[in-house]
Amino acid sequence: MLSSKASCSSHGEDSSYFLGWQLYDNNPFHGVVNPTGIIQMGLAENQLSFVLVESWLRRNPDAMGLKKDGESVFRELALFQDYHGLPAFKNELVEYMAKIRGNKVTFDPNNLVLAAGATSANETLIFCRFDPGQAILLPTPYYPGFNRDLKWRTGVEIVPNAYQSAQTLNLKVKGVLITNPSNPLGTTMTREELNHLITFAIAKNIHIISDEVFAGTVFDSPGFISIMEATMDRRLENENPDLRNRIHIVYSLSKDLGLPGFRVGMIYSNNETVVSAATRMSSFGLVSSQTQYLLSNMLANKKFTSKYMKENQKRLKRKREMLVSGLRTSGMECLKSNAGLFYWLWKTILCEVGLNITAGESCHCSEPGWFRVCFASMSQATLQIAMRRLRDFSERSSCSGRIGNKISSQQQNMSSLRRKLLSNWVHKLSSSECDEQHL
Repeated sequence: MLSSKASCSSHGEDSSYFLGWQLYDNNPFHGVVNPTGIIQMGLAENQLSFVLVESWLRRNPDAMGLKKDGESVFRELALFQDYHGLPAFKNELVEYMAKIRGNKVTFDPNNLVLAAGATSANETLIFCRFDPGQAILLPTPYYPGFNRDLKWRTGVEIVPNAYQSAQTLNLKVKGVLITNPSNPLGTTMTREELNHLITFAIAKNIHIISDEVFAGTVFDSPGFISIMEATMDRRLENENPDLRNRIHIVYSLSKDLGLPGFRVGMIYSNNETVVSAATRMSSFGLVSSQTQYLLSNMLANKKFTSKYMKENQKRLKRKREMLVSGLRTSGMECLKSNAGLFYWLWKTILCEVGLNITAGESCHCSEPGWFRVCFASMSQATLQIAMRRLRDFSERSSCSGRIGNKISSQQQNMSSLRRKLLSNWVHKLSSSECDEQHL
C-alpha cells in the first residue's frame, strides 16, 4: 500500500493534459518510421535555436570539457558544492535576467536561490510561505502542471476565482500567482493590470508570485513588464514598503535558452527570511556543479547572449506566423499572442487529426472549446505536416462551413477575450472591499 500522499489524486495525472501525453508516448510521430503517429503539439519546449547553442559549444570546448584556461577543474566541480550555488554562475544569471528585462531592473545575486527547474522553484516558494489548507489565487486559464507543482505535496488549495470565492469557502488566502508572459495564452500583462494586482496585494496584505519563465520569448509588441519593474514605478517605499518583501519571481533557463533538461530554475526575492528558508530547502533539488560551470561560461559571453536573444525572438515570430497561416487556411482562428511557445486555439475536436494539443479544460479555462498549441518544439517540416492534417480534416469532414460560422462570432470576441480572461479577473480582485480585515 502506498502512503496517502503518494496515492492522492491532486497530482492531476488523470487530466486531459497528461492523458494526451500518454497517447503520444504510445504512438509518437516519426517522419520515416511512423508518419501517421501523433504529432506532439502540447510540449512548451523551445528547440528553434539549438543550432546557436551547439555552435557556441563547439567554439568553447573548455566549458564542455570542464577546463579553465586549458587546465582541468574536474576535481573542483566533482566534490560537494555549497548549495548557495557557484558565485560566478549566480552573478551571470542576475545580469542575464536584467538583460532579458531590458536592463530596466537590477538583481542582487544574494537574493537568488537556485532550484532544479521552475517546478521545484514554485513548490519551494509555496512550502516557504504557505501552510497546508491555505489558499493561493490563480487566474484562469493557467498552466495545467500547477495542480501538481503547487498543490500535490504542499497541501495548498488553488482558487481559480476571485478573492470572495476563497472567503466563501472559508480559506485563508496567503497569495496570488501569475504567469507573465502567460502560459497558456502567450500574452503579456499590461502596466495597468500589474498595478491593479499590486493595489490588491497591498489591500489584502498577501504575497505575489510572478512566474516569468517566458520573459525572454516576447517576440512582438507590447513588450514584457516584470513585476519588479512595476513595483519600482509605484515607489513602494512611500506607499507600502513591506510589499517589497512579499513579491517573489520564479525564473528558469528552460524556455528562453531552451534547456529544460539542464534543470535550472531560480527564485528571486527581497525577503531575507524567504531566501534563507528556500536556500535550505534547495538541498532537495540542486543544480549540478557541471551545469552551473558550463552555463556561467555561456552567459558570460555577452556577444553570444545578445545574438541569441535577438535571433530566438525572430525564429519564434516566424514559426508563430507559419502556424497561424496554416490554421487560417484550415478555417480556424487564434487569440493573438506576443510571447511564449504556444498559441491559444479554438476547435471542437482534434483527436482525429493525430495532434497532441492541450485542452482548455486542463488549463481550467472559463470558456469551453479552447486549446493550447505549442509550435517551438518541432521542425518546420513537422509543422507543415500538422497543418496539412488539419486542412485535410476540414475538407474531409466538410466542417469548413461550420467552423467558419463559429469563427464569425468568435472573431468578434477575439480582441476582448484576453481582457475577459485576465483583466476582469484582476479587476474583480482589486474591486473587493478594501476595508475587510487583512489576512
